[in-house]
Amino acid sequence: MKVYKPEWQCTFSVNEGAVESATWKERIAWRLRQIADRLEGGGRTVKIDYNVSPHVSRDEVDTCLEKGFEVTQRLLTQLARQQACEDVMRHAKAELYEEQHQH
Repeated sequence: MKVYKPEWQCTFSVNEGAVESATWKERIAWRLRQIADRLEGGGRTVKIDYNVSPHVSRDEVDTCLEKGFEVTQRLLTQLARQQACEDVMRHAKAELYEEQHQH
């Protein structure tokens, strides 16, 4: 009886700048991205590298990325809501946040 063993590999990385081992072309590309970020203001440029084996389609990768960004959006919204609540509490009940000094 033959035993079948599925094999796969997936690497995924997100970069916000050139890595130390970057080529001169990669460094120039990152410099251009930084300039574009400054010109546009706000936001962030990231580069996503992935290698999946066996091959998955670009559409499947895009769907995964979209779902990941949806989760990120929900998490950031939750953090913003929590920070807004804390800001209100700090304003309304500042005494709760004052450091007590020991004599």
